[in-house]
Amino acid sequence: MPRSPLLASLPNLITMSRLVLVPVTIVMIADREWLSALILFIIAGLSDGLDGFLARTLDLRSELGAYLDALADKALLISMYVALAVVGVVPASIAIIVVSRDIMIMGAVVVSWVMDRPVEIRPLLVSKLNTTAQIGFAGLVLAVKAFDWTVGYWFGFALVAVATLTVVSGAAYLAQWYNHMSA
Repeated sequence: MPRSPLLASLPNLITMSRLVLVPVTIVMIADREWLSALILFIIAGLSDGLDGFLARTLDLRSELGAYLDALADKALLISMYVALAVVGVVPASIAIIVVSRDIMIMGAVVVSWVMDRPVEIRPLLVSKLNTTAQIGFAGLVLAVKAFDWTVGYWFGFALVAVATLTVVSGAAYLAQWYNHMSA
């Protein structure tokens, strides 16, 4: 029995909804509407899990979906860290590290395409840990602001952990790219 077009595109529609949530979440941060920003961030996170679950479970994976999902994830995390740095909640250095990593990886991919040596980027374990740490830290920062919790020792530790994982993840991808381009 053929699938309905709506069902076939459901994971992509959920992913596109996550993209739409990004600027709204950033506006909430800029307006210091912390609880609203936290709720939207949680909804975005849940939608990320839901679209992937539906795509895998119902065999609705698509090339467009893979690109949209990566774009939505990057848009959310980069925007979150930049916005949190702009309003002074996290140091600008962490936003610079997060953004720089992704720019370097995207630049490497573009160079490989231009040189007609496309590289397949597969998620590495350190990258998955990095993404988890970045999401967790951003969510925790929003929760601290939303519920007026006291920032303790965990903040500095988590900040160093996110920075370290981000740098190590970026270096691992660039090493993988360099090996591919040098072969």
